[in-house]
Amino acid sequence: MIALGGVIGAGLFVGSGRGIAAAGPSIVLAYAASGLLVMLVMRMLGEMSAAHPASGSFSVHAERAIGPWAGFTSGWSYWFLLCMGVGLEGIGAAQIMTGWLPGTPEWAWVALFMAMFCGANLAAVKNFGEFEFWFAALKVGAIVVFLAIGALAIAGVFPGADAPGTSNLTGHGGFMPNGTEGLIIGLLASVLAYGGLETVTIAAAESERPVQGVASAVRTAMWRIAVFYIGSMLVIVTLVPWNDEKVTTAGPYVAALDHLGIPAAGQIMNVVVLIALLSAMNANIYGSSRMALSLVTRGQGPRSLARISSGIPRRAVVASSAFGFLCVLLSYWRPDDIFQWLLNMIGAVILVVWTFTAISQLILRRRTDPAKLVVKMWAYPLLTRVALAAMAVIFVLMALEPATRSQLCWTAALTLVLMAIGYLRQRKAAGTS
Repeated sequence: MIALGGVIGAGLFVGSGRGIAAAGPSIVLAYAASGLLVMLVMRMLGEMSAAHPASGSFSVHAERAIGPWAGFTSGWSYWFLLCMGVGLEGIGAAQIMTGWLPGTPEWAWVALFMAMFCGANLAAVKNFGEFEFWFAALKVGAIVVFLAIGALAIAGVFPGADAPGTSNLTGHGGFMPNGTEGLIIGLLASVLAYGGLETVTIAAAESERPVQGVASAVRTAMWRIAVFYIGSMLVIVTLVPWNDEKVTTAGPYVAALDHLGIPAAGQIMNVVVLIALLSAMNANIYGSSRMALSLVTRGQGPRSLARISSGIPRRAVVASSAFGFLCVLLSYWRPDDIFQWLLNMIGAVILVVWTFTAISQLILRRRTDPAKLVVKMWAYPLLTRVALAAMAVIFVLMALEPATRSQLCWTAALTLVLMAIGYLRQRKAAGTS
């Protein structure tokens, strides 16, 4: 449930609308391709995390496989990604609230949500588990119902809805109305939407049976999320014309339900989207604080953050929530473009983390006792290398596409700075030892 709760958020419910607007019906291919990639990455991560559970997850694996500088770079990159994600989800949720209650300030809602979930994560780790279980259950249930209603409507057996056939898939400019350029933008949007699934391997280290927990979660969550994502995109673009303004203004899920004329269904879906955003916000605070704790306990950050009180790294929670509170001010100063700015900032960071994960798995597999391989990467090392090649292709596509080039530049700058700091810290540690 943590895997499902952490990944189903702004990327799917909000960001997918922009992907559909760019790629048209071919967004289904984009989500299928990125879904296959994330399945490979999670299988690699599952193999390493089941063999060596650690709250630092891929950061610990990168440090063991490549060196401390790699663990530093991947760990703090992901921490930055999750902290930005906290602000992103909070602003997305605040925009829904201001839509319901016009005239209320967006920044005040961001502040309220931040205070609520920062407090919950400071209180007890079981609070995080309780929140995520019920949040994820509601999100999963809503998507299952959405897929069922959509399938009935497509088949022409839903009351009051005519079967659309393939009119929306092949009409309005065709299956790829904006050509390969639109497909590329959709592919990059879908990659971002899958980010957050890695949190399950972080949480596994605090479960009662970490090895069994991560093995089960990795095996089941991957295909479930792929079905939810790819299935949702297929239902939406089959029912609604991809160029319908509501897809981006109201959101693709709301647009599809409104198109079917179900009374109040759009508003009910808005409630689900709100809960999804708050759930992902909660998961990001948890994941970022545990990643920060893992890094500082390994000497990769300020030691003051390593203090634990009643089993909770409270200082790490506060530090990880700091950017979310900064977004209160940002949403006050720049309410019109802050959401897109945050998306641009974190656009390619997840690909950097996945790259470190794949390289680490290639190295650690050879060093791991076969008895510890509870989860095994398929067709090792072939599929790991295929995944690395796919990531390299995506980076090239981002560089060639003007709409995503800024994301790549921001990410490249952040990665190079972290690599330099990590390498200098490693050299310093080696010189003093």
